Amino acid sequence: MLHSMTGFAALKGAAQGYSWGWDLRSVNSKGLDLRLRVPDWIEGLEAALRRDLGKAMARGSVTLSLRVQKDEDETQLALNTQQLAAVLEAMGEVEDRAMERGLSLAPSKASDILGLKGVLDTASFETDTSALRAAILKDLPHLLDSFLDMRRNEGEALDSVLKDQLNQVETLTAQAEDAAEARRDETAANLRANLARVLDNTDGADEARVAQELAMIAVKTDVTEEIDRLRAHVVAARDLLAKGSPVGRKMDFLMQEFNREANTLCSKAQSVDLTRIGLDLKAVIDQMREQVQNVE
Repeated sequence: MLHSMTGFAALKGAAQGYSWGWDLRSVNSKGLDLRLRVPDWIEGLEAALRRDLGKAMARGSVTLSLRVQKDEDETQLALNTQQLAAVLEAMGEVEDRAMERGLSLAPSKASDILGLKGVLDTASFETDTSALRAAILKDLPHLLDSFLDMRRNEGEALDSVLKDQLNQVETLTAQAEDAAEARRDETAANLRANLARVLDNTDGADEARVAQELAMIAVKTDVTEEIDRLRAHVVAARDLLAKGSPVGRKMDFLMQEFNREANTLCSKAQSVDLTRIGLDLKAVIDQMREQVQNVE
């Protein structure tokens, strides 16, 4: 089954006197790019999350955000003595300079000082966060299940679209073969007429050499190999779809091969019908390439 690289999931959890909220999302990427925004005071959490996310997916630009907060009835206030000392020292310097200028400042209240940023902390001061880390990691599989379900659902839609586009490529390839076959007799007749014209208007021309040159022109306009390769690419693409993700890189490379054959077919066409079919092929292949960009 194919997986899309686009996905989103959100989840809330609580344990150990804490509550948290997850936000996990991903978009297209050439490889796996993990961007984590998690509390750094929970020891070992980020490394464990990176490990588990790396096992769950192969490609995508993935962003995981985790906000953890202590329950209100468990919150403890703590005085940041270092910050308080710095604030008091700064206040003393301000008062000294004010007195030097003959200015009188109103007395500071304790509540004013406590309200300054960093003086009073409400963050957790847990010294051992292993139990909290374990509880959070236990919650991760539920988040991943929801996230991967969305990627699988998107992948099913991609699979259907790609199979339909491969059917179109197969049909157009068959039309190209018919058009090339119809062009074959006309091309042969034109070559014979050109050979006769050259021999009739050129004294001493080497008939064998002229015939050889015209035969080389015929070979250069033959699209049999391009048609055969297009058919082979269709088979290879269907095999990859049957295997399921992760096949995005291989599919992307295959799209380049599809496009190369379609371009060559157009350059060799020398026929209105064959050129039209070649352009239709290029259009479908380009649409297919855009879809492949989102396959994991």
